Amino acid sequence: MQRRRLLTALPAMSAVGACSLGAPWTAALAQAFPSRAIKYIVPVAAGGGSDLVGRTVTERWGRALGQSFVVENIGGGGGAIACQTTAKAAPDGYTLLQGYVATHGTSPATRSKLPYDPIKDFTPVAMIGATPNVLVVNASLPVSTIGEFTQWLKKNPGRASYGSAGQGSLTHLTMELYKQATSTFAVHIPYRGVAPAFTDLLAGQTQAMFPGLAAGLPHIRSGRVRPLAVTGNTRHPALKDVPTMIEAGFKGFDALQWYGVVGPAGMPAAVVARLNESLASVLTGGDLKDKLAAEAVEPWPMKPEAFGQFIREDIARWTKVAKDRKIDLDA
Repeated sequence: MQRRRLLTALPAMSAVGACSLGAPWTAALAQAFPSRAIKYIVPVAAGGGSDLVGRTVTERWGRALGQSFVVENIGGGGGAIACQTTAKAAPDGYTLLQGYVATHGTSPATRSKLPYDPIKDFTPVAMIGATPNVLVVNASLPVSTIGEFTQWLKKNPGRASYGSAGQGSLTHLTMELYKQATSTFAVHIPYRGVAPAFTDLLAGQTQAMFPGLAAGLPHIRSGRVRPLAVTGNTRHPALKDVPTMIEAGFKGFDALQWYGVVGPAGMPAAVVARLNESLASVLTGGDLKDKLAAEAVEPWPMKPEAFGQFIREDIARWTKVAKDRKIDLDA
């Protein structure tokens, strides 16, 4: 009985010790971290691009840390269930979430009743990388530049429609941002994912879309859709002849399908630093860049503070667009 009481009391004693000994104890704890497997939650079903990114990264990250990652796919609610699960976990570094533009960008912007706070409920750990969006049109449309497409929309009011991966998705908001910037109109046709949206675009049922580059590349290479411009500050290596939106005259126009890592709020700074530095070493070395190229994702190492600022700015960007375009999925 005495031994059992002692074992039960050890976690509490450790917590007291952490408070009393301060930074040196915390640093020692972080140095020993991780001592067991880390749960890595991917907020989508297995098999998609986000899942591929998560499994590709954690396989190499685990080797760098000397511990394995256990990937757990938790879909549903547009990532809300995964976010709630992570937010409620112990902030010890052993439960991490692959946050991305939907969970920590567009959903907070378009849902007034989101069941989690994307800032207060999480600790930013690190950015993984990002891929641009690309404006594509059906190849039969008589336009070859974004300027010509803008003029075509203005000359054909009411004739155009565009598809998206769903209400409030990045594909939806990016096209709304373009419509706002050009004072043009096109009917929004939301689909349950980007694949069915492409089916109708290829068939000519819709005229345009603003998908992530990874989803668009196969159809661009087949010649069935025509790329007009990509988001981001620089041209993408896969589409060297396609200008950026900024080059095309849309100052400040940006939209990225990004992936990063967050944990529950209150994680020890030393543990966050250990995770961030080890992931940065993986992103900048080995074959990870080539592996992520399958999803057109460019590695983008970033310190926790910078990543936290990036999240706040992305939410602010899409919140403005949603407000201007009167998009509230919980209204």
